[in-house]
Amino acid sequence: MSQARFITVEGIEGVGKSTQCTLLADALRRDHDCEIELTREPGGTALGESIRSILLDPSLPPMAGTAELLLMFAARAEHLTRVIDPALARGRWVICDRFTDASYAYQGGGRGLDRTSIAALEQLVQAGFSPALTVILDLDVESALQRATLRGKPDRFEQEQRSFFERVRTSYLELAKAWPDRIVVVDAAPSEQVVHAAVLAIVRERLL
Repeated sequence: MSQARFITVEGIEGVGKSTQCTLLADALRRDHDCEIELTREPGGTALGESIRSILLDPSLPPMAGTAELLLMFAARAEHLTRVIDPALARGRWVICDRFTDASYAYQGGGRGLDRTSIAALEQLVQAGFSPALTVILDLDVESALQRATLRGKPDRFEQEQRSFFERVRTSYLELAKAWPDRIVVVDAAPSEQVVHAAVLAIVRERLL
């Protein structure tokens, strides 16, 4: 088994991140004898899940973009301290449904916040730490939102306008161009198993 790795899966609502994280974790356990910590952001800890409930609650009044960003990084700081860092130290692979790229895409691209402020928080919380590999699941906004509606009542983010998600998607693709050694874009349009095969092939090529 290779050394412990931190993998993140990103993308807008409806692209299948949670499903692909689970499929990847199962494959790495089964085929490569990897010990896996499967987690998500915001969330992953008791504090993080409480913050998640606030961030996603559609009944709350509109939230300032800066407040949203700070809550994301508060949850992330706890997540790193309580879950991610300890798991990696024990030799476990960590697969995370979203991480800091989501802050650049959603709060930066979507909300229009200054990237310099996001980078300052990233340095404060992560001190240079970043994933070994990030997979961005990419799908056109209309198709992704149609998928998201099948999951039930929309959360606060899912209620955003299409233009918001277009900006988020554009930001994700810009991140992929800026960090090609870390970030790989995978077409999320095919079936779950086809997407899974593509994701697993990338992980095997780059990390195993």
